[in-house]
Amino acid sequence: MAQPLSNHKNSNYVLETKGLGISYGDFQAVTGVNIPVKRHKITAIIGPSGCGKSTLLRAFNRMNELFAGTSIEGQVLFDGENLYDPAVDPVEVRYRIGMVFQKPNPFPKSIYENIAWGARIHGFKGKMDELVESCLQQAALWEEVKDKLNQSGLALSGGQQQRLCIARALAVQPEVILMDEPASALDPIATLKIEELMQELKKHYTIVIVTHNMQQAARVSDYTAMMMLVDRQTRSGTVIEYDDTNIIFTRPKDKRTEDYVTGRFG
Repeated sequence: MAQPLSNHKNSNYVLETKGLGISYGDFQAVTGVNIPVKRHKITAIIGPSGCGKSTLLRAFNRMNELFAGTSIEGQVLFDGENLYDPAVDPVEVRYRIGMVFQKPNPFPKSIYENIAWGARIHGFKGKMDELVESCLQQAALWEEVKDKLNQSGLALSGGQQQRLCIARALAVQPEVILMDEPASALDPIATLKIEELMQELKKHYTIVIVTHNMQQAARVSDYTAMMMLVDRQTRSGTVIEYDDTNIIFTRPKDKRTEDYVTGRFG
């Protein structure tokens, strides 16, 4: 029987991987990942295409399990508990560790219902109007939509839709927000709003972001994990370096990291 995750925050690390490996059938996508994710900080995962960045991100809230044939080795600790313990409910994991995807994906519902639906399903008993306004305020969207809450979320611009998806994730009161290339489909102005929003959100949440944009990683993150293929034969990815973002971008220890962040590789 599934047991609830505790609310005990026992360290500076909200998430931590230990010997994490992820396979899809016979294909080993990620191998030997050992990184911490610090509380109320933004951690960026960078690296060339195909090295397992999104796979690693999805491991933090067990979304890889939605793909048939996925297997996991090692551990992902959330506040010290192994998320992959058989007793842990993956649905609760995904409430506590929310996700925002590359392409905005609002529900085909009103702006109001995009926020309220998940909270209602999760058993929220408070004042829904206040929750909707609070989430939209936190996502820096309230002033733009407060007079059209009954309009479809699909009628918003791309940047507004992405902030609506962030507000939707906040409605179930997660501890961590995962973001997979959240601004790659947006114009520069909308991208800047998302980046500014992330800086505000980290006061209350922990954020892990996958990005191909080196300037974005350098601007928004506190820590950076650099991923590369272990070798070209296996096509398996791993984290080759993890450190303060400033160090990764100015004084990396691994020559491959230096080549990548300076544009000489990848």
